[in-house]
Amino acid sequence: MKRRPRLRPTPWDGVTAALILALAVGCGALFRGGAPEGGTAVVSIAGEEVDRFSLADAGEREYTANGYHLHVTVTDGSVRVTEADCPTQDCVHTGAITRSGQSIVCLPGRFILRLEGGSSDNTGVDAVLG
Repeated sequence: MKRRPRLRPTPWDGVTAALILALAVGCGALFRGGAPEGGTAVVSIAGEEVDRFSLADAGEREYTANGYHLHVTVTDGSVRVTEADCPTQDCVHTGAITRSGQSIVCLPGRFILRLEGGSSDNTGVDAVLG
């Protein structure tokens, strides 16, 4: 006569679950995106750089690009376009950016706000093809 398998959790099952949970939390904390230290925001209008400022300089800035007015707000290591009178409002809907390499673009105004310097979090592989 065959024995039935034991289907109750054992203490080792609890240890394994706790270990997996601790690894998941640790990986999440390690790869969590944050504000780049020493990051710089660069503003270009019609392909020409017009302003450069640190993300540590909290405040508000106004730009006029191709007849459109954009209101940029810098807070807590992030930057965002809070108001714009362009027709599509894509720059406003982009939201806050915090990491090097990210950008906000207003196509009708030919306005680009990009972040550079600091930590880029580009340490991993984006995709593997083939």
